[in-house]
Amino acid sequence: MHPAAERSPLGKSSEYIATYTPSLLFPIPRTAKWAELGLTAETLPYKGVDFWNCFELSWLLPSGKPVVAIGEFTIPADSPNIIESKSFKLYLNSLNQTPFADTASLESTLAKDLSAAAGKPVGVRIRSLKDVGAEGVVALPGVCIDDLDISVSNYEHPRPELLRCDESRIVEESVHSHLLKSNCPVTSQPDWGSVAVEYRGAALDHASLLEYIVSFRQHSDFHEQCVERIFLDLQRLLKPEKLTVYARYVRRGGLDINPYRSTETVQLPNHRLVRQ
Repeated sequence: MHPAAERSPLGKSSEYIATYTPSLLFPIPRTAKWAELGLTAETLPYKGVDFWNCFELSWLLPSGKPVVAIGEFTIPADSPNIIESKSFKLYLNSLNQTPFADTASLESTLAKDLSAAAGKPVGVRIRSLKDVGAEGVVALPGVCIDDLDISVSNYEHPRPELLRCDESRIVEESVHSHLLKSNCPVTSQPDWGSVAVEYRGAALDHASLLEYIVSFRQHSDFHEQCVERIFLDLQRLLKPEKLTVYARYVRRGGLDINPYRSTETVQLPNHRLVRQ
């Protein structure tokens, strides 16, 4: 378990506070998990963001009338801290009985508090149910590898040695799987996700990638670190000209977390999948 997570509200009984309380936010430094992967803030081999989507966002108008909406939060992948998910939920719940003059005022407040917790500017966008509903859901790009016939016996820890590639062939492709599962390192609850890999490099053996993804099934780690581990293992194997790895996780407590890591500076999408 991350040492800071032991002091967080995750996995503990918590009083739900319904009026604005920014002190509920609990930052967890990324440095310990980066160190596990052999990284520092100065040596990160990727760019990216963590998209958080809140489906239980509500506050009061000055008249006392409640509003519901969907919040989209963009946390830089190189921010010093992640925000522990239960503390994020508790903080958002503290808006429920809090009046704001308008949506812009709420967005400004959220950006200020979340940026302070993350240690870098956090993007905030509050969206209507109508606008989000009109976008619908999307499918991940490229080939789904989930129907490949594989034998699996490794579930406890990620197994990068399972990965294989053909160095004699250079390809550019997108592949994805919906079989990503890991466990919360604090509560041991399952985290379900879909993962996409887009790259140009040595041809990746798809069956070996699926075996590798399944090897995360009983692994305990935060969403962000799972994606970073996949990115690093593929980067070492493929030596790619470009590589993007991202996961879309199923929401828990009204929040979903979607880490994107890439060698490229690109405008990354935040589109919901069917399980989201």
